Amino acid sequence: MPRPQTVLVVEDSYLLLEIVASLCETQGAAVIEASSGEAALTILRARGAQVDWLFTDINLPGLIDGWTVAEAFRAQHPDRPVVYTSTAGGRHPRAVPGSLYLRKPFQVREVNAIVRMMMQGLTDVPLRAAG
Repeated sequence: MPRPQTVLVVEDSYLLLEIVASLCETQGAAVIEASSGEAALTILRARGAQVDWLFTDINLPGLIDGWTVAEAFRAQHPDRPVVYTSTAGGRHPRAVPGSLYLRKPFQVREVNAIVRMMMQGLTDVPLRAAG
């Protein structure tokens, strides 16, 4: 039996981190949690090969933001998808092909739909930023 997909969820809001992790687990994903960019980079160095896709907030506390985390992830796995989240609206020029952008505040159903798409490998489906 194949191993479950593993997602690294990077979010500084404990409540949002727990909600997203729970939704991913409900869809069958194994979840690794990080509450800062620094913690996420440490996880990627130690366990990056296990991570199938990344769900990251862009605005994280400290010196390492979500863009940097995503760049480190994509350096290891250029073909694996990233879900970016932020309160800022619009498309971001640094988002890479195969990635999705979800504007905060988001609805549980929106996260559920994204997780389902990721689990099925449907990252080429265009997603309108919530707003």
